[in-house]
Amino acid sequence: MKNKSAYLAAMLLLPICASGTVPNPADAGQRAVSADDVIARVGDQAITFSEINIALNSSGVVGVSIPALGTPERDTARIILLDRFVSANLLYLDAVKQGLDKDPAYQSAIFRFSNAILAGLFRQRAQVGDIPVTEQEVQAFYTQNVAPGTELTDDVRLQIESKLRRQKLHERLATADKTLRDGVKVRVHSENLNVKGDESRGEDASLAEVGDETITWGQMRDRIIAAGKAATTDDPTAFEDQARREALENEIDIRIMMQKAKAMGLDMDPIYKRRLREYSKTRLTNMHRDRLARQMEPSDAQLKTYYEENRSRLVVPEARKVQMVVIKTKGEADELKGKIESGAMTMYQAARDHSIAAKAKQDLGEVGWIKKGDTVPALDEAIFSLGPGKIGGPVETPAGWHLVTVLDVNEAKFADFDDDATRKLTRRKYLHEQLDAYTAALRTGGFPVEVYQDRMVQLSQQEADAVKALAEKAKLPGSVTEQRAKELQRLARPTGLATGAGSP
Repeated sequence: MKNKSAYLAAMLLLPICASGTVPNPADAGQRAVSADDVIARVGDQAITFSEINIALNSSGVVGVSIPALGTPERDTARIILLDRFVSANLLYLDAVKQGLDKDPAYQSAIFRFSNAILAGLFRQRAQVGDIPVTEQEVQAFYTQNVAPGTELTDDVRLQIESKLRRQKLHERLATADKTLRDGVKVRVHSENLNVKGDESRGEDASLAEVGDETITWGQMRDRIIAAGKAATTDDPTAFEDQARREALENEIDIRIMMQKAKAMGLDMDPIYKRRLREYSKTRLTNMHRDRLARQMEPSDAQLKTYYEENRSRLVVPEARKVQMVVIKTKGEADELKGKIESGAMTMYQAARDHSIAAKAKQDLGEVGWIKKGDTVPALDEAIFSLGPGKIGGPVETPAGWHLVTVLDVNEAKFADFDDDATRKLTRRKYLHEQLDAYTAALRTGGFPVEVYQDRMVQLSQQEADAVKALAEKAKLPGSVTEQRAKELQRLARPTGLATGAGSP
């Protein structure tokens, strides 16, 4: 692996398991993972190389760039994500330890998500299934719907097959919806959907019985009320009771599909288990993080003290986009400044024809954005005291005598604590640091954290070697890459145009 020493140094402050041996997963609730893929363990939670890579490939969402496979930059990004995974697992275990997984709101969210997954699997496996398209169907569609003279290419065939599958899917779902409740006993208590009874209705009030299962007001209250309000907001003439009934009917269908899914054994399906496990863990971690944030909410005095102590990190200083001309002597600079101020010459012309700066002819003196304090004091003062359209200088530096003008200004941000945006930023930074400190304490005294450094290096090297091997294979004559390149060239080549004398 390239730059191995830098890679190892970048392991941040994560504890290292000196043995490098990964124990077998002991928790029956943990997903079954290959021991060779485990690169870290937080308590009884395993973190794998594969899940880090999956997160890395979608890291545009989590704020880390996506470096190319097999590069040292990817190794560094992977370590950053591993650090986040460790923190998330620590918060998850802390939440379980505190019994937050027994919270009614959490249990309700898990129940709803579980039902949704099972309903989706039932719809996919039992109601939809495979949708084959025959050659006869393709030919019939081609004959009836495609313009005469159009060649039945592979692309056209794929488009026809896709359209036919969509048609069949809609037909199957329509039929399935009509028969979904066949053989299922459903009883709806419409009187418990009335808006007037919301305040006095008990949590256990039955909205419907679906087979042996009861849908209660407590389970559906928020969704029922939201559905009614949304309907009348979108359309003042809509009936709130009707929207409430539709929300309940939708829930009834989900419960029926869930029940039938369980009867088919889909609650033992690996996809169901994996998705439910991932959601449960993420949900509990986020709930715990939100709960901690509420407990750590600063007073106004605490927030102001934090702002004053960290002002240099919070305030974004004023920045000015600067154009500059550098001259050898003060006399030449004074003369040039007079010509620019009189309109006989522009700053661009002065930079192009007279500046001794190395790239003046290319950038015409535009040096980009400069923040206060970025340059030597005399030049800094000249730049940040300039008014619009004024020429500053000449100012002497070791590089020569400078004439400057300001092309654009970005005002300072977050410089006033009483500004709403400044207070929001300060609060966010404060809570972030408090949560980081809480998690750091869990690392040292809460749960054991082990990172298998040698395994990470090994798997990263395997990835780099695989990428290199594929790249070499792609260069071979007749490779899939070469075939695809030729096909792209063929598709991109204009048709029906002469390419010159003697062209076919």
